[in-house]
Amino acid sequence: MAGPGGSGAAARSAGGRGIVISDDWPGYSLDLFTYPQHYYGDLEYVLIPHGIIVDRTERLAKDIMQDIGDNDIVVLCVLKGGYKFCADLVEHIKNLSRNSERFISMKVDFVRLKSYHNDQSMQDMQIMGGDDLSKLTGKNVLIVEDIVGTGRTMKVLLNNIEKYKPKMIKVASLLVKRTSRPDGYRPDYYGFEIPDLFVVGYALDYNEHFRDLNHICVINDHGKAKYRV
Repeated sequence: MAGPGGSGAAARSAGGRGIVISDDWPGYSLDLFTYPQHYYGDLEYVLIPHGIIVDRTERLAKDIMQDIGDNDIVVLCVLKGGYKFCADLVEHIKNLSRNSERFISMKVDFVRLKSYHNDQSMQDMQIMGGDDLSKLTGKNVLIVEDIVGTGRTMKVLLNNIEKYKPKMIKVASLLVKRTSRPDGYRPDYYGFEIPDLFVVGYALDYNEHFRDLNHICVINDHGKAKYRV
């Protein structure tokens, strides 16, 4: 069976920028991994194991370092789901910078976007937190997000930031979801392209649950009903 990091129909490279997980990829059995017992019965399967996430994040850090490694960067982490990916990505970039002639200086700030109720995307998006965005004027900005779906949410954030005329904006997302309503937006860097599934784990949540799950998994109907608000 070919996995997300392997070859075959289940996964393939997307122009060197991401790993594409096909719609018919069956995932990994939960029995093959350890995960919190309080989520037993709430998940369908493991879509991406933690180890593959770590390896892919390290490669994204290398790509970012090669592209913009001579610049001072403001990293804008999108909370809450993006915090773990952001922390790991920044750490990998720092490690590469320490052993490179191309030193990269980073300042990290945080912003929160509210665009989901239960598992449904809302029409209106709220932007909360973060320092005064006017401080981004003339700066090199790297936005770090957990998942991009239709792209509408990210485009709203980008439009808000572009008002302050930063020198450069790049977007790194762990996941890109294939949806029935895509607007053509793609981040500059992404780890995996996944089917239109509601996924949890690795800090991605369902109503604040599943953030303590290391693997990225597909939640089942029982889990949605159990944690619905």
